[in-house]
Amino acid sequence: MFKRKAVTSLAALAAGTMLLTACGGADEGQVEENEQGGAAPSGDAATVEFMHLWPQGSSAEHHRIVNEIIADFEAENGNITIDLQVLSNEQYKDQITVLSAANELPDVGMTWAAGYLDPFVSGNKFAPLDDVLDNGLREEFVAGTLEAYEKDGQSYGLPLELNTVYVYYNQAIFAEHGLEAPETYEELLEVASVLNENNVQPIALGNRDSWTGSMWYMYFADRIGGSDLLTNAIEREASFEDPAFVEAAAKVQELVDANAFVNGFNGLADEEAKSMFMNEQAAMYMIATWDLPNYTTNEDVPQEFRDNVGYFKFPTVDGEGDHNSFVGGPGVGLFVAEDSDVKEEAKQFAAYFVEQWGSRAVAEAGVLPATIVDGDSLDLPDMYVEVLEDLNQATGLTLYADVQMTASAAQTHLDLIQALFGGQITPEEFAAQQEAALAAE
Repeated sequence: MFKRKAVTSLAALAAGTMLLTACGGADEGQVEENEQGGAAPSGDAATVEFMHLWPQGSSAEHHRIVNEIIADFEAENGNITIDLQVLSNEQYKDQITVLSAANELPDVGMTWAAGYLDPFVSGNKFAPLDDVLDNGLREEFVAGTLEAYEKDGQSYGLPLELNTVYVYYNQAIFAEHGLEAPETYEELLEVASVLNENNVQPIALGNRDSWTGSMWYMYFADRIGGSDLLTNAIEREASFEDPAFVEAAAKVQELVDANAFVNGFNGLADEEAKSMFMNEQAAMYMIATWDLPNYTTNEDVPQEFRDNVGYFKFPTVDGEGDHNSFVGGPGVGLFVAEDSDVKEEAKQFAAYFVEQWGSRAVAEAGVLPATIVDGDSLDLPDMYVEVLEDLNQATGLTLYADVQMTASAAQTHLDLIQALFGGQITPEEFAAQQEAALAAE
């Protein structure tokens, strides 16, 4: 049984926490041996322990795709068996921490990017994967995704998922008022002005959650200062008092002053803002591509509304900025344990999984992968095809600020975003206070 000793000790530490294997028909929370078949072993047999966080009960399509990839891998590699266990998301996070402390990590598991990686990398728990990437895999990833899993110039994760941020808009409302999707910041201001003149609220924003407003700020910083600016400042290779950061904050307040956002936006939750857009009470709404099903395949959403939704890339600012650079970030990725007894086989499986995951995930589960996929070759809604084409042409990715920062600096950032949008601080004060929070760490 996978990590019998570790699971036993964990049960003593956290009674009631249960594991789920991917054996067909197993109920969530059940612990069983993995009995998946495969070709007869040839050569030295190896068992690769794999743990993921997509239980059948809550993530049925993800769960099924994983099982199919494992079966295919075992069929093609008769000497390697995958010993699988599955946890729910929060259970997974708790268990990985305990298993890491006990030096009992699975050979292959799931991790998050940026700050989440730090203790595992500094503790020498995750193996560098540059040898896997340099064997032809590196070129298969969307530009900017791998960097989120890098520490000190080495890669410690293979990203599986990617979410990028777009502005979605109601094409019927735009057509009614003779508007087109803006390509520049100046055009966005003009769109907001026309909508306000016709008593239509322009942009749905729920900034009570702060990360929503942060995405607007990050895009302005990206367009004004480039896709590396934010990361460089967080990693202390640049200052948050760089003029581009101050100008980005000024642009946020210009939008606020232009009444571009719905009434009361700073006190609304994101779900409330989403509801306003989907109930056609606002013409635009900026969110990541995890919302794509609401505008394409979600049958709980009226077809007429779905047919009316389009999207546009964040505009250029003062004629500057790369339209093909995005704010966003990868979701989970795969790690290989540094102390794995079957490290080469684990790396082989991780690389195979990533290569197989992309087209299956988007076609069968609606998940945008971190690898480049030809959307035209798949049976997908038009919007998915268009987004995949955007990602294939992506030139850079600005990773969510609060994901890159430590917990303390991230909370300061979110608090400052609230104050900036609320007009409680100036752009210069915003930049200075964020710089002070980063410098203090």
